[in-house]
Amino acid sequence: MAKQQNEVRDLQEGSYVMIEDTPCVINSYSTAKPGKHGSAKARVEGKGVFDSKKRNFTQPVDAKIWVPIIDRKQGQVISVDGNDMQVMDLETYETITMRVPDDFDPSSDDELEYLQYEDQRKVV
Repeated sequence: MAKQQNEVRDLQEGSYVMIEDTPCVINSYSTAKPGKHGSAKARVEGKGVFDSKKRNFTQPVDAKIWVPIIDRKQGQVISVDGNDMQVMDLETYETITMRVPDDFDPSSDDELEYLQYEDQRKVV
């Protein structure tokens, strides 16, 4: 698995974090002061990178959390067939099949940028 551990206090808005075993981008990060009997807490709200569902968690700031390593890659559209398209990775020349996003109208020879985490891919 392409992920590493970080402390919650090292997270920032716009970075990635694993929430409920799903890679998410952080939309909101806030901390509460340490109280009389406890440590400082952080509340993190995020949105799934590949499924766009909102998720959140609250943890002590010194707790460890998994951070996914998401690759940003370049590809070239080879062919389009309905809702699917064949994309060639411009680095490895591997051909992959991806779903066409609703707001994207690809044609052959278009270059695009996509995110990849393990076997999940999404056009940016």
